[in-house]
Amino acid sequence: MTTATTTIRVMTWNIWWRFGPDRRAAIQAVLDEWRPDVLALQEVWAGDGTSQAAELADRLGMHAVFAAPSYPAAPPDQECELGIAVLSRWPILDSATHVLPARHRSWDPVALTVRADHPAGPLPVVAACLEHAVVYTDDRIAQGAFLADLATDPRFDGPCPVLLAGDLNAAVDSPVLRPVRDVLVDAWTAGRGAPDAVTLPSSHPSAPLGAGPQLIDQRIDHVFFRAGREDQHVVVDAVRLAGVDPVGGVHPSDHRAVVVDLHWTG
Repeated sequence: MTTATTTIRVMTWNIWWRFGPDRRAAIQAVLDEWRPDVLALQEVWAGDGTSQAAELADRLGMHAVFAAPSYPAAPPDQECELGIAVLSRWPILDSATHVLPARHRSWDPVALTVRADHPAGPLPVVAACLEHAVVYTDDRIAQGAFLADLATDPRFDGPCPVLLAGDLNAAVDSPVLRPVRDVLVDAWTAGRGAPDAVTLPSSHPSAPLGAGPQLIDQRIDHVFFRAGREDQHVVVDAVRLAGVDPVGGVHPSDHRAVVVDLHWTG
C-alpha cells in the first residue's frame, strides 16, 4: 500500500492597500512569478462592487474571499474598505469572519477562516492581520491567543494540514506569538529559512519607521501550520521571500511576501 504525497505553495503578503504610488502592475508581476496555490493578503482594498482580491483572483485563475475591517484603519477621505483576503487555486467550500479582541480600537478587526476544496479534502486556512501598535500589546497578545485557538478548532481536523497565514505584526519569538508557537509550527523555521530574514525592511522608501524595533527590520509576516490528524506528516520543502526588489522601478509593497512550499503524507 502506498501513501499519497500532496504538495502545495502557500504565500502571505501585505500589499499596502492604496498607499504609495500605483503598484498594481508590480504586485501582479510578483504573483505571476510565484503562482501560489493558497494566498493570504493583507491591506486589501474593496469598493464599488469589487475588490483587489477579486481582481487578482480573476487574473490568476483563483477563487477569492474578502473580509473587513482590518488594520490599519482606512483613511477617512477614502470611500473604500481596507481588509484581508484569501485566494485559493481550488473553489471555496465555506468561509467565516471572526472578530478579534481589540479593546483599544473604535472598529472591530476580523480574522478570516476559509476551507478550500482541495482534491485531498477540505483545506483549512486562517488568515489575519494583527494589531500593529506596540502600546496596545495587551490586544496583540490576546489576538495571538485567539488565532491559536481558532487554528486548533477540531472542526478543521481532517485530511489536510491547517494553515495560519498573515501579517501578524510580531517577530516569531515575540510574546505575542507564544500561544501560536505552542500549538503550530513556524514554516520558516521548519524550512530552514534564514534566521535574520526581514519582511518589513527599513530600507523601503516609505518604511513606517515609527513602528519601532519590534516590527521594523523583523520577520513579522508568517505562515504557520499543524497536521490535520495524528498520522499526518507535514514537511516544508522550501521557504523564500518574494517582492524583495522593485519592479520597473516601483516597490510592489512596503512588506516582503513569504512563500512556503510544503507537502504532507497520511
